[in-house]
Amino acid sequence: MNKRLLFLSERYPPDLGGVATSSGRISRALADIGCGVDVITWTRSLQPGVVSHEEGNPAVYRMGRYREWDTTMPHTLNLFDWLNTKHSYQAIWGHYLAPAGFLATWLGRLKNIPTTVSVRGNDLDRDMYPPGDFSRLLWSLNNATCVSAVTRDLAAKVTALCGRQDVVWLKNAVDSKIFFPTHPNAELRERLGIRAAEIVLGFAGELREKKGQHFLFEALRTIRETRPACLLIIGEVRPSEMPRLMQWTGAGSLEEHRILVTGQLATPSEVNQHLQLCDVYLQPSLWDGMPNALLEAMAAGCGCIGSDAGGIPEAIVNGENGILLPRWQLQHLPHAVLQWISRPPEYRAQIRQAARERVVADYGSDVERRQLQSLLERLIPTSA
Repeated sequence: MNKRLLFLSERYPPDLGGVATSSGRISRALADIGCGVDVITWTRSLQPGVVSHEEGNPAVYRMGRYREWDTTMPHTLNLFDWLNTKHSYQAIWGHYLAPAGFLATWLGRLKNIPTTVSVRGNDLDRDMYPPGDFSRLLWSLNNATCVSAVTRDLAAKVTALCGRQDVVWLKNAVDSKIFFPTHPNAELRERLGIRAAEIVLGFAGELREKKGQHFLFEALRTIRETRPACLLIIGEVRPSEMPRLMQWTGAGSLEEHRILVTGQLATPSEVNQHLQLCDVYLQPSLWDGMPNALLEAMAAGCGCIGSDAGGIPEAIVNGENGILLPRWQLQHLPHAVLQWISRPPEYRAQIRQAARERVVADYGSDVERRQLQSLLERLIPTSA
């Protein structure tokens, strides 16, 4: 092991969400290809400034977050200085543009260490608008040694923003040995309270506005006017989104309105078991990077209907391995669901098989490792 890398991420397992999932997966993949990895991540489960340490490769240092980032960042710099005296890092990885990407780039400039920033989606789509955030975002993109983006769409946006022509396309990845088609678990279905003959609309991850939650709810409402149906949310509803959800449902419990929320599941295998219960998986994002949840659903053999936001069209080819709806036509989601359900079983099986084959071929773990190896060689030359 002759390369040592510091990996910064605002979220890291067991945190929820795509950033946490991808940061855990990528840091482990970097370790698997022979890189020593130390992770710095922030948490509110510790007192501000307190640091916990988990041994291993990757080694994980969790720092208690202060209320403001302008206090958290200087304390992170102190932790970095201590770690760098021990390990003399050869590269720094900032996972997500802010705060991790900015801080990684700043540390690299201070210490003359190569840096890479990983653009994931919302970090670019949202932060390009507020003037203060945009200045920091642009500085990070211009000063990082290497910039990677999770989709071609994001890579093109980075080039448009700062003129960089060397953005690396670093795809998300799914373990197809964990996410695969299998027989639905009847006992799990009963335990969740799914009723006989109900159409199960599936969604995985944290339910929030950018994921098109309004269109999920409206699809459920419209379909239930003519057919029994439920919405299975494989994950959690963000606390900030709960008032919006309760406003939509009105009186009565979520279960009465046929919204079933699993809460955080302990393992990816459990997620796969729940995906097998879905008659159709929905990803009506208004904006997005490359949602891991969609790739997992495709690998699990689900029939998927998604919007054309972000990198989703890079995974779904309309009519070949799923169904795509333009973002401005998401009001037609209920019709698309009913049309999918009415298709012959042979057609649906063909689409589901094609979805899995696409993910296995283009978004497998081996593809990600090759991409990471190439990025590392560019970031840390062999002679370094």
